[in-house]
Amino acid sequence: MWLLAAAAGLAALAHYEQVAGAVGKTPPHWPSDAGATLDPTRLTLLMFAHPRCPCTRASLEELNHLLSQCQGSITPHLVFFVPENNPADWLDTTLVQSAKAIPGLSVETDPAGARAKLFGAETSGYVVVYGPDQRLLFSGGITVSRGHAGDNAGISSILSLLTTRDTPARQTRVFGCQLLDVNPLNPRAASVCIKP
Repeated sequence: MWLLAAAAGLAALAHYEQVAGAVGKTPPHWPSDAGATLDPTRLTLLMFAHPRCPCTRASLEELNHLLSQCQGSITPHLVFFVPENNPADWLDTTLVQSAKAIPGLSVETDPAGARAKLFGAETSGYVVVYGPDQRLLFSGGITVSRGHAGDNAGISSILSLLTTRDTPARQTRVFGCQLLDVNPLNPRAASVCIKP
């Protein structure tokens, strides 16, 4: 019985790691009220993140890896959700500290998730890439599954945009906590994060 219970638990965890998060409608052209300036000469990337989502660490690792490969050919922004009541220690997390240590990455806040809503970001780790002509070129996640870094279609697509200005996948699934949730570890949340 114990072995059956353990096997069922592992199967449920494996399934959970492959369940993609929700995505809203992302504007096909750069919104005028985006809260960031579109780079007129390079690709502009925005990643939306929950500062307390443990599985977003893998997305941050992948973003760091991407930026080390593209060497200044992309303008990156990491936008952290901040709830309306804005607790004093809300951004006091290792995820935020790690983001601030990435060279060239603009780390910004998103009070009440206004920018996330504008870009259709509903899951932590959601990435959008726009070209200098204001067109949406890519949207989705940059991890292979929830909380797991490694080769994935999102990073491959963005790197392809940098080299050929085309990509085989303009949209990928995104894995992470519910972005606009004040407590992503809330057991009643639909997209609860269970990784430590």
